[in-house]
Amino acid sequence: MRTTLTLDDDLVVALRERAQVLRKPFKQVVNDALRRGLSDSSQEQEPPTPEEGRPVFEVKPNHSGFAPGVDPLKLKELNAELENAEILRKLRT
Repeated sequence: MRTTLTLDDDLVVALRERAQVLRKPFKQVVNDALRRGLSDSSQEQEPPTPEEGRPVFEVKPNHSGFAPGVDPLKLKELNAELENAEILRKLRT
């Protein structure tokens, strides 16, 4: 369907840039943007793909505990000793 629509200048610039980056026709980029904007926000949206012009990052959970055999109390003591040594070094100079 053909219709006339007046868009703000900044939107036209952003849509044209997106069309160029995605190598898609301007019309398709506008339609895609409108569809995304009108979609029900309560529905879970699919993650972006590289084809959509946004990077996709995969985050893997990492156990952040101490390695076996590492005593956190000893680390705290070592840190305090290093801080004290640094303070003494600064006082001497």
